Amino acid sequence: MDIIRILLAFLLPPLGVFLQVGLGLHFWLNILLTLLGWLPGIVHALWVILKK
Repeated sequence: MDIIRILLAFLLPPLGVFLQVGLGLHFWLNILLTLLGWLPGIVHALWVILKK
């Protein structure tokens, strides 16, 4: 399942984070980072997914 989340983190970073943690702080932070730039959203999503 982590492979799917990692692939989604590259395509749609907030979706990968949502599947990992739900509608929490990390999800909203990732949306903000993705809006500021696609790369910060990906880095944060990968960090959240691989942290657990």
